[in-house]
Amino acid sequence: MEIEINLAEPEKRKAPQLEELTFGKIFTPHMFIMKYEKDKGWHSPKIQPLSNIELHPAAIVLHYSQTVFEGLKAYYGIDGKIRLFRVWDHIARLNRSAERLCIPQVDPEFAFKAIKTLILIDKDWIPKKKGAALYIRPLIFATQPNLGLKVSSDYLFIIILSPVGAYYKEGFNPVKIYVTTEYIRACPGGTGEVKTGGNYAASLKAQELAQKKGYTQVLWLDAKEKKYVEEVGSMNIFFHFENELTTPILTGSILPGVTRDSVLKLAPKLGIPTKERRISIDEVIESIKNKTLKECFGTGTAAVISPVGEIYYKDKPYIINEGKTGELTRKLFEYITGIQYGEKEDSFNWTVIVED
Repeated sequence: MEIEINLAEPEKRKAPQLEELTFGKIFTPHMFIMKYEKDKGWHSPKIQPLSNIELHPAAIVLHYSQTVFEGLKAYYGIDGKIRLFRVWDHIARLNRSAERLCIPQVDPEFAFKAIKTLILIDKDWIPKKKGAALYIRPLIFATQPNLGLKVSSDYLFIIILSPVGAYYKEGFNPVKIYVTTEYIRACPGGTGEVKTGGNYAASLKAQELAQKKGYTQVLWLDAKEKKYVEEVGSMNIFFHFENELTTPILTGSILPGVTRDSVLKLAPKLGIPTKERRISIDEVIESIKNKTLKECFGTGTAAVISPVGEIYYKDKPYIINEGKTGELTRKLFEYITGIQYGEKEDSFNWTVIVED
């Protein structure tokens, strides 16, 4: 399929000064949009000026949350080249999420073409400083107007772009996380391993409570026993114990993060043994007490790697590594961002150069 291109007015295409960026509040002047109808499949792809969309009040997505999304980044490298980080893995995860929500999948090659074309049109909006990037948000949602609970026959696939800075206000300083024993994020057989809006809406209550207590994010435990660590609200979680770097094993209720996978592949190259296994919150707390937990950090596309300096559990704060960023955390962050910005050799072939 050919992508129809309708450009915004020249004055709207000019990028502002991209300084002091926060996360997700500024958008580039163009968007990609494509329709799906049951008897036509995906059709009519186009890039157009960023605009609001019209939805019938009975659109299935508004009532039953039949929607999936992704998040990835484009980086302006030190060599002046634009790099996408693990774009094919993000597209594959979008389609896995779609399959779980009974949403028609998109052709990976065409999805890549749409992302690349949109980035090249709005390339002036990519921040040219390290620590900032162009965030790419693909999303698919059900548009058929029907109040009955059913699989939609119609969908929209949209891609929008946003120049972003650090995800957390702390930047690369350690964040504090709150362990909830009252709420759960996901359960076995549910949708915890895919990126769908309902997962995040269900997390907001616990997140609100955590923030009122002065904590940045929620650390979720398993649904059955409320004993085993799963993930943080917007990140996977890693613990650097004395002899290994450990992260919770994927159980079907944990999102298989792309940055998580990057750390699992990269750490052994740096001489750090890694292991995926079940990790109880009691083990974490005990290891903090006896100082066998060296470091803790979260991983995700938005933050890349975020050091964790404090865990709050059962009305008590536990300080990790004196509340400081650990050596391994910093080393992994610098290595991954070095690949993303073209400073380090990409021996894993994780990046794709975006060019005409």
